[in-house]
Amino acid sequence: MSLAEQRTENDEQSAVSVIGLGQMGTRLAQAFLAAGYATTVWNRSPAKADALVAQGAVRAATAAAAVTAGPLVVVCLPDYATVHGVLGPVAAELRGRTLVNLTSGTPEEAADAADRAAGHGAAYLDGAAMSGTRLVGRPEALFVLSGSRAAFDTHQAVLRSLGNTVYLGADPALAPVYDTALFGLAWGALAGFYHSVALTRAAGVDPSAFAGVAAAHMQFVTSLMTEHARQAQEGSFPDDDGTVEVHRAAMEHLAHTGTAQGVGTEVPALFRSLLEQAAADGHGASGIASVIETIAKGARKD
Repeated sequence: MSLAEQRTENDEQSAVSVIGLGQMGTRLAQAFLAAGYATTVWNRSPAKADALVAQGAVRAATAAAAVTAGPLVVVCLPDYATVHGVLGPVAAELRGRTLVNLTSGTPEEAADAADRAAGHGAAYLDGAAMSGTRLVGRPEALFVLSGSRAAFDTHQAVLRSLGNTVYLGADPALAPVYDTALFGLAWGALAGFYHSVALTRAAGVDPSAFAGVAAAHMQFVTSLMTEHARQAQEGSFPDDDGTVEVHRAAMEHLAHTGTAQGVGTEVPALFRSLLEQAAADGHGASGIASVIETIAKGARKD
């Protein structure tokens, strides 16, 4: 291959199309533009592309034009039904390209979308933006992706302009599994934080001052995640970090303190119910991570 041909191929590999220009889609396109990639954009409401065109994006007149503008097509739409509605009529144009679907949905929807893409000769990556819109384009923005490994490797440099892109595996359903699990993790942590802010504020503590101490404490909490994940993998729960009974007593103290301060006890009540069930399941003397088994047991009963 001549140098000129190689440059042409590199330029083509650097072209990306973004379909769907809501808050997230717009930030995706801006990140690609900021990284210097030729970016084509399309939205069902054409006016949403105006600001991006002013920033250097190319406006596609149709969805088909957006798909055929380059080898990488990134879709971010409200739901999978909308994705199929937009791409279905132009599916033949996807052949030989990579479709990256950053639309939130279920594992079943991701598997179905991957099958549809394969049926039209396209490589498929399902994904999720885990850090909201504010961090897109920065190294700390987390994106999880699963599906075609070859497609991920081919377009990794372009996708990396969005942030920390983590490849999870070949099963396209993995991305939505991680998406929902990490959402639950974030909300569990935030629920605890919100209760803590209410509790400390009632005692006259400035929320910003508390947040500084809480952020430092979270380093210890994240270290527990690593250790307790290992325990769950091995099915053994030593009491190094406290037993279920010890934590249940601490949760009683937290609930009592909240009541005394006049703040809601819904959050500690939830945690206390999990600890009580874990003790009833025979894990009272086990390490705190054995609560995982109680939660998993409940899921099997549904």
